[in-house]
Amino acid sequence: MAKEPVARKKSAKSIIKANGPINNLEEYLKSDWWKRIFNSMYIKTDADVVEDELITSSEVDLICDIVKLKNGSNVLDLACGQGRHLIELGQRGTFNLYGIDRSRYLIQRGKNTAKKKGISINFKEGDARKLPYLTDTFDLVTILGNSFGYFNSIDDDIKILKEVFRVLKPNGLLLMDIADGEFLKTNFTPRSWEWIDKKHFVCRERSMAADNERLISREVITHTEKGVLVDQFYAERLYSKEDLMSLLDKVGFSNVRFNGQLVTDSMRNQDLGMMEKRFILTSEVKKEWTPKKLKKELINVAVLLGDPRIGDVIKPDAKFDADDFETIDKLKIALSKSNKYKFSYISNHQSLISDLQKIKGNVELIFNLCDEGFNNEATKELHIPALLEMMNFKYTGSNPQTLAYCYDKSLIRGISTEIGVTVADGFVITSDENLFELNIPFPVIAKPNFGDSSFGINQDNVAYDIEQLTNAIQRIRTQFGYNKPILVEEFLTGPELSFGVIGNLSNYTLLPIIEEDYSELPKELPKICGYEAKWLVDSPYMRSLRSIRADIPIETEQVIIDSSLKLFERLQCMDYCRFDWRLSEKGIPKLLEVNPNPGWCWDGHLAKMAAFADIDYPAMLELILDAAMQRYERN
Repeated sequence: MAKEPVARKKSAKSIIKANGPINNLEEYLKSDWWKRIFNSMYIKTDADVVEDELITSSEVDLICDIVKLKNGSNVLDLACGQGRHLIELGQRGTFNLYGIDRSRYLIQRGKNTAKKKGISINFKEGDARKLPYLTDTFDLVTILGNSFGYFNSIDDDIKILKEVFRVLKPNGLLLMDIADGEFLKTNFTPRSWEWIDKKHFVCRERSMAADNERLISREVITHTEKGVLVDQFYAERLYSKEDLMSLLDKVGFSNVRFNGQLVTDSMRNQDLGMMEKRFILTSEVKKEWTPKKLKKELINVAVLLGDPRIGDVIKPDAKFDADDFETIDKLKIALSKSNKYKFSYISNHQSLISDLQKIKGNVELIFNLCDEGFNNEATKELHIPALLEMMNFKYTGSNPQTLAYCYDKSLIRGISTEIGVTVADGFVITSDENLFELNIPFPVIAKPNFGDSSFGINQDNVAYDIEQLTNAIQRIRTQFGYNKPILVEEFLTGPELSFGVIGNLSNYTLLPIIEEDYSELPKELPKICGYEAKWLVDSPYMRSLRSIRADIPIETEQVIIDSSLKLFERLQCMDYCRFDWRLSEKGIPKLLEVNPNPGWCWDGHLAKMAAFADIDYPAMLELILDAAMQRYERN
């Protein structure tokens, strides 16, 4: 029985801690400050420069005058931010443009802007000290907008320059736009404040670090009604011309030239800080082409699958059927097209350990596609990577801990809420509860708290009143047992969306968001992509539903991407993952599930997303394998 709905308590607003007066700014500076500061507030405080198209255009004018780029040139902008220079450059010629930045927010903002303008730019989130590009790739590498000298140690700056040297072609050019350190050391403004719009103002403090090499800055951003929003600290190493020449010479660059100064005039005409006076330098790479490596032998990969010899309760007839064998055949055909990997297959779970022992030392990677779990038991999906780790095999996909987390829907809801990701309103009914307080309005959906493959989720799980909810709970308990918790959530009625990531945080591919198209579904049926849509051939859901490219506002897409990547990082997902979302009636995206090691079949959601990105099935599978190989190489 359920009590009448009651009003929910509003969560307390988080309060920003402001530090008050500080004598020594350096004591409050974190060594990895650059991981957090470049977000929407950065765009707001620095908008007078970084959002001014006239300033960007004039800076690109100067770059083009100095470099004389030819169409077809490969250009990399290091610490590219939101890609303002690349986007401007892309409107002036046919160049192969690449941008890399540590800020996920700025990279996604750049991708969205470039997409709107129809400009092709390869943006990546990554670390400038270890670039994900091949040797001898670029004609020009730029470091613009005073984006050099952020790290604590000068050794890190040297690492960056060495990486730039590596990825530049012979006779390639480095162009840097950097603050005049000698000028700033004696001319920085110790304190300032300015309005950044009608509601926000920023107060700044600056002082030199104890080593007299870095300028430490503090920014306190305040809203006139909400109070202090941000109290943050950052630093930059100040280089003189002589310092830079010495640094570049140490790395191996030649012909260092200083090509004049940049003096920025912003619309606000207030505190320009590090951007006030900069100079532009260029330097050439004199080196031989790196000898091409001989073609490697094919990499041996063992593909680990579910066992077709034994039952599987999730499948409609509790066993592998013709569709399953067709799926495996299409997998093998797709993998056979690889010119990089060579495959063998393991599927007998009774002899799994001995089969793995036989191939020990002969395979470089296990392609773990056993989402059925050990002995085709879903609760033992995590046992497969656990076994592979104990036997010291390298494998694709997420580790046992991540799989365990994501098998528990309620746990994922808690983790999501903890890191600021919105989930559907809901609550859990435990095994000993027959009375519960319904604190969300109808309609609702009841589903097993544990599980995947939509097992136990169908149209009858959607309830529009107490009686229907009670019946849904009873059906779940009859099917799964009374000792299993049940999750009850608001039934969202907006578009149902899926978003996929292939790769890892240092180098990933974001797949297009897809939407379930319910237009052909009989109107009397609830719009839900559950077990019937995925497994039951004669169901109106399987006959009617199809996946289309999502048509959602760019802001909504951004929230889904940013939130999914936060979860990817927090849950330590690896190589590939799918995130399922649904919009509320008001268009608010709410997370439904996280699926590490998602369905890999040729007609699954991941393959459908990849197809919208012009990535065919064989290429999608190879991307997953490449991601795992690169991950192990990095580690």
